[in-house]
Amino acid sequence: MNSRIALSFILMFLMTFGAAQQKTYCNPINIDYGYTPFDVFSKQGKHRATADPVIVNFKKKLYLFSTNQEGYWHSDNMLDWKFVSRKFLRDDKYIHDLNAPAAWAMKDTLYVYGSTWESDFPIWKSTDPVNNKWEIAVDTLKVGAWDPAFHYDEDTNKLFLYWGSSNEWPLLGTEVKMKTLQSEGFVKPIIKLKPEDHGWERFGEYNDNVFLQPFVEGAWVTKHNGKYYMQYGAPATEFSGYADGVYVSKNPLEGYEYQQHNPFSYKPGGFARGAGHGATFQDNFGNYWHVSTIFISTKNNFERRLGIWPAGFDKDDVMYANTAYGDYPTLLPQYAQGKDFTKGLFPGWMLLNYNKPVQVSSTLGGYLPNYAVDEDIKTYWSAKSAGANEWFLTDLGEISTINAIQINYADQDAEFKGKTLGKMHQYRVLSSDDGKKWKVLIDKSKNTTDVPHDYIELEKPAKARYLKMENVKMPTGKFALSGFRVFGKGGGEKPGKVENFVPLRADPKKFGERRSIWMKWQQNPDADGYVIYFGKTPDKLYGSIMVNGKNEYFFTGADRTDAYYFQIEAFNNNGISERSEIFKSE
Repeated sequence: MNSRIALSFILMFLMTFGAAQQKTYCNPINIDYGYTPFDVFSKQGKHRATADPVIVNFKKKLYLFSTNQEGYWHSDNMLDWKFVSRKFLRDDKYIHDLNAPAAWAMKDTLYVYGSTWESDFPIWKSTDPVNNKWEIAVDTLKVGAWDPAFHYDEDTNKLFLYWGSSNEWPLLGTEVKMKTLQSEGFVKPIIKLKPEDHGWERFGEYNDNVFLQPFVEGAWVTKHNGKYYMQYGAPATEFSGYADGVYVSKNPLEGYEYQQHNPFSYKPGGFARGAGHGATFQDNFGNYWHVSTIFISTKNNFERRLGIWPAGFDKDDVMYANTAYGDYPTLLPQYAQGKDFTKGLFPGWMLLNYNKPVQVSSTLGGYLPNYAVDEDIKTYWSAKSAGANEWFLTDLGEISTINAIQINYADQDAEFKGKTLGKMHQYRVLSSDDGKKWKVLIDKSKNTTDVPHDYIELEKPAKARYLKMENVKMPTGKFALSGFRVFGKGGGEKPGKVENFVPLRADPKKFGERRSIWMKWQQNPDADGYVIYFGKTPDKLYGSIMVNGKNEYFFTGADRTDAYYFQIEAFNNNGISERSEIFKSE
């Protein structure tokens, strides 16, 4: 073998395996989110925002489209996302780009279409989206569609369009002719919300706000084993309970029935909350994932991010998405092979600094330091400036094993509006055993990328008690953090099994609110929090709720007529307890 061939093999090896050193990712996903382009949405401060995502696997690459980003991302590994700048709208009257876009692969072509109530948006197509080569497939979609979703059925060689975003009208569907990419006008109502039966479909943060009817939106269809799974978002994007449900049919345009296990994508607790208005896709290994919207809604109701959750269909063809520990480190597709997705892909690295002591260089007004460790993405600490003299220090309480760190920046006094390119965050993270002698753990002082939710998995686990983040450069605004999150293992004991867990619900034979269930348990002094698992059969506890600090939870997402099964576990920085026995709530 000559030296040139040997060098080629070495380079190929490094490209294949060198970039795959990192085994995990962490939600919210770390992409260069654009800022809202609307002045009306920026009155309480300019901020990053996107939502309504769709990921399509096209020619073994993942393509991500979402609201108002003036472009799209692609990735080979679901970790490193490369942004392609592209405006798809032609008319100068629009100050934004695609809103709640549809994207789908059909044969050898990728298609994209944006929401509209009118018929003035084109459908675009590309056989080479990596290189940003697009052309108009059809000048206008005459039917128009808000929150559109196209489903190409390979088995029948037919194309279907689903759409709708309303608290009055149902989701609609129609067949689209392959040659013309137009509907012939035969439109079918598909599904409508039933909040009187489905607690999780009720409007409000706790599904108890009656000043508006809930919204059904975000249609998406996945075909599995000859059945069509119609996914939909409810009740509204501003709330922790924003979730996706699913109806199932053997016909793409009629006969849909509510899946017993709903909502299938649901994450009302933890740091990053909400898992609604999304899309389901397959990776290059054939495994399913669900991408959806995470809410922040601090500076504006539509301040949002994106999350990706392990998903799939179980042996009984029940569709699920696993969000348990879903904003902790999660195995990437290439390291998830052979894993049971119903059990999740969490590697067991616990959060080490929940509500632990912190020190800072300065504090701006009421943006207090402990907000960076309170596990609430809606709150944040801000320094008084963006200077290189600003820093944040977290005390883990003991020398711990550190596997990964997630740095979540907050937008304080940001100056940008719309999509910005060429921006960067620069910083260093130092570690110490005693708070006096420091060494560099992470050096991104020369970073050239925009990393609003930077996630760093260490090449080798580190040991330390103190971590100090030194600001070097902010792309805009002040140095501010909604979450400085450290993952690994502490040096102590995991909590014991939760005791005296009791779900309380109205008697089905008497008058009462059946859509809400109050759960209480004995506070565990060694626990940082708890995860409650729920489902309608004891073998399918696919729903999960993370509760930090408290020993009660008011679950308002129950379906009125069905019995539920619950199980609970405690966790802290050292690990997870044994689960409780399963409790039935009639």
